[in-house]
Amino acid sequence: MSGQTVPADFSGHMLDLDEDEDLEVFSKNTSLADGGPMPNSPSSMVNQYRLEEDEEEQEEQHQQQQQDAHTKDIFITVDNPESHVTAIETFIMYRVLTKTTCSEFDSSEYEVRRRYQDFLWLRSRLEENHPTLIVHPLPEKFVMKGMVERFNDDFIETRRKALHRFLNKISEHPILSYSPHFKVFLTAQELSSHRKQGPGFLSRMGETVKAMANSVRGLRSRPEEFTVMQEYVEDFSNKICSVDKVTQRIIKEQREYLDELKQYTPTYTQWAESEEELADQLKGVASCAERCSKETEEHIHHMSEVLVPALHEYVLCSETVKAVMRRRDNIQADYEAKNEALASRKVDQEALQEEVDGLADRVEQANNALKGDWSRWQDNMRTDLRSAFVCTAEKNVEYYEKCLAVWESFLLSQNPEAREQGDIEDAS
Repeated sequence: MSGQTVPADFSGHMLDLDEDEDLEVFSKNTSLADGGPMPNSPSSMVNQYRLEEDEEEQEEQHQQQQQDAHTKDIFITVDNPESHVTAIETFIMYRVLTKTTCSEFDSSEYEVRRRYQDFLWLRSRLEENHPTLIVHPLPEKFVMKGMVERFNDDFIETRRKALHRFLNKISEHPILSYSPHFKVFLTAQELSSHRKQGPGFLSRMGETVKAMANSVRGLRSRPEEFTVMQEYVEDFSNKICSVDKVTQRIIKEQREYLDELKQYTPTYTQWAESEEELADQLKGVASCAERCSKETEEHIHHMSEVLVPALHEYVLCSETVKAVMRRRDNIQADYEAKNEALASRKVDQEALQEEVDGLADRVEQANNALKGDWSRWQDNMRTDLRSAFVCTAEKNVEYYEKCLAVWESFLLSQNPEAREQGDIEDAS
């Protein structure tokens, strides 16, 4: 129902500098977190220059975002989580607010409340009706023990963001956005009557058994393009899972480092009280450690809010794409089995021929749907991950810049001549 925004390409921009040239670098951000001055650092060059090309690309990206905002015809927000406690369970209800100009809707604004199971219902219906389209994944229902306590504020907020993203991904899809189940989810005050509709347990079990039989029998001739897709997804899955695990481990180690750093400050402060000759230096180190701990805490928070969700989302996406490809293979395997039966039978050929023809059409539709969604999924994946990587790189630079400036200010305070020279330069 809406266009897509492709961010600016940040590759290819390099500073062409003479290695022997003395550079005087000035920072755009001239203050530290506590308001103190940030010293200039000849060794700290990244993010100190702004190229005209960068500004032009940012302006183009801003214009594209404005254009997409004008063409987008549905806006969905998931917010206001509320805890509900019953005699048998505790669950969270989220408000889903929809504003739209689509002619398919009877009103321009809807407000409903949904729980996690409702989102599961929507996704399962979309997959049942469009088995070879890539339906964006939902966050897991359960989290690993020790990672986060269920229903605490951080967990609820993380899930809210993921549910918000899920609905907006569906709204941007050229086919799924027109699903009647999607419309019902956004507009119906109660879903109970709608959730009773659809295939029952025995029907779903039958489909599962058929899928297992097809997987055992295998395919005679998978088209080469789908073999290439499958190999790509397997490789992508291995890499994104590895990066996700390493990122989680880095954040865990950074939290441990932060805990140690926070113990640094009181230790140096107490030491200063008993060491008069070194009091100024000890207090200076304590102040630097305190400033760096604040910057480290902000850095960890940013990685947890930006990079980790993006990586884990595409860990789940890779599993989704694998499942879609298995369903495509099952459709083809079913067609091949019926076609073989047709060739071996001499009775009921007319009825079986109709079934084979129908399966042939279904295979073609499944192939076309997956091929169309495959390109779209790759574009979205690269856009999302590029944005997360660039944003993380910028925050990394900012973090190390600030920590570097903190310690440089300490060194400057211990060098009277340099401090006087700095005061003279500031005055001029």
